[in-house]
Formats: sequence, C-alpha cells, structure tokens
Amino acid sequence: MSETFTTEESSRPATGGDAAATGARRADGEGVDGGVGLTALLVAAARAIETHRHDSLAQDVHAEHFVRAAPACADWPVRVAQVPEGDDNPLWGRFARYFGLRTRVLDDFVLGAVHDGVRQVVLLGAGLDTRAFRLDLPSDCVVFEIDRAGVLAFKQRVLTDRSAAPRAKRVPVPVDLRADWVTALTSTGFDPGAPSVWLAEGLLFYLPSRAETYLIDTVDRLTTGGSALAFEAKLEKDLLAYRDSAIYTATREQIGIDLLDLFDLGPRPDSAGHLTARGWSTSMRTPFDFTRRHGRGPLPEPNDALEGNRWVFAHKPGS
Repeated sequence: MSETFTTEESSRPATGGDAAATGARRADGEGVDGGVGLTALLVAAARAIETHRHDSLAQDVHAEHFVRAAPACADWPVRVAQVPEGDDNPLWGRFARYFGLRTRVLDDFVLGAVHDGVRQVVLLGAGLDTRAFRLDLPSDCVVFEIDRAGVLAFKQRVLTDRSAAPRAKRVPVPVDLRADWVTALTSTGFDPGAPSVWLAEGLLFYLPSRAETYLIDTVDRLTTGGSALAFEAKLEKDLLAYRDSAIYTATREQIGIDLLDLFDLGPRPDSAGHLTARGWSTSMRTPFDFTRRHGRGPLPEPNDALEGNRWVFAHKPGS
C-alpha cells in the first residue's frame, strides 16, 4: 500500500497494492517511511510472520528484511513469538494471518494463469511484492511491477543487499498511477495483444469510485482473451461502523495507522458486475471461504472489520 491520492484527481487511479494501498485525500512522500507507505510495510511484516509459522500458507523470505530496513518499523514483530499475546493479538495475529491467506490465494491465482500459458504478470501498485523472486515462474515469464520510483528504489536496495535474483524476468515500471502509466507499461515491453494476469491487491477500496472504474476500464482495454484479473473489494455500506473493531483499533493503537482514515468512504462501484457486462467471467468469494479451504486463517467474529471484504477473480474469455 504505497500510493497517494487526492480528491482533485478522482478521475484517475493511483497505486496501492501488494501490499500496497492508496490513501485517498492524503499526500505523503515517495517512499515507505511514512503515511500510507507504512501500510506496505505492515503487509511485509504480516508476510514475515506467516513465513515463520509452522503451518505457513505462504513463504516470503525477503519480507522481514523490508521491515528491518525501514526505521519507522524497525521494532515491529516479524515472528508471532515476538508478540506477547501471540495469535490473540488482533493485529499481529488475526490481521496478519488474513494477509498471509490473501498472499497464498493470489499466489495460486497467478500460478494458475501461468499454468494456462499466460506469460505477462502485471502488479498494480506493486509495493513490496516479491512474487518475481519467490514464485516458481517459467524463465520466459515477465513480471511488470508498477509503483512510484521511491517505493521501487527502496525495494531494490533491500533486494540488492540480499543478492536476491528474480526467477523470471522482472521489469520495474517506476510511475505514479496518477500519471500516464499505460504508456510507461507498454514502453517497457508489455504486449496488450498477448494474454496477461493482473493483480490489484489491497488497492481499490482506497480509491474514489471514479478512479476505480477508470482502472478497471483500463485493464479491460489492455487485455486480450485468456487474460485474468484478481482484486480485493469491500462491500460495507458504512465503514465507520467498524471503527471500534478489534483489527482497526489495534492497528491504530499499536502502529499508528488509521486505515479508516485512508479508505475512501464514498459509495463503491460494482466492478465485478462491470467486468461481467464486458464479457468477463467473474466470481466473488469471502476470505473465510479460503480459511475453510486451507484449514487456517481468520473466521467471522462480532463487529468484524473483515466482514465486507471480498476477493474477485475475473477471466476474459478467448476469442
């Protein structure tokens, strides 16, 4: 979650993602050391905790190094054993497990598309995503990482210090999604005429409605048959009703991130329905569906900040 956005720019999208998300109505620096940039590090910490679990759903050996490289979060836990309450802590227990589950589900989505022959992966608001380094991708696969230059530079510095090598071709695309990111993407080798798989992980509900619709329309325009898109949505009509939920309260009090201050609180568009109307096949699932499938992860609870979260999976039929 690494991008900024202002209401004056509501007709254009901003990045967020992998752990990156966009703060509507708030501007901050180019890197990850403040404001919404910290949310990318929050997800990295959650992935580090997931990596060290005995029943891990996803492995990211680089995640803890991002956390340790940023002074603002140098004291955050990267193992659940470092949390006094352990899994009973709403932030580093339940919420971190949510991010671990989301990582696994979207990993499987990308790998499924690649298995079907897709060789272009586009990460919108890539943040601290390391799928190019940790997924078993074929050497002819290309991973395009779109985010601001400062975010990508921080990530590259940490990965270079670790002598990390990508498993597939990795193409950083340093551009603010409020700018002409389409030209930036296509000028680095992305081919709209070939199938592609896209992730908007932890992004859209930080955007004003018009910006979300613009982004979905743009993905539709840049894709051909055989392409796929996964994104996260929130269905609550009143997000502020969950201000006192355990997850939002713990995130505010323990690390100073007020997620509800970053979310766009306006009505959300029906992006899944929009894609369906354009010929895509779509399915919408709750995170709890995957908790039950994998046997671990968050389950519903009273006053649940995850109650309205949905994961949408869309496929564009071939001609």
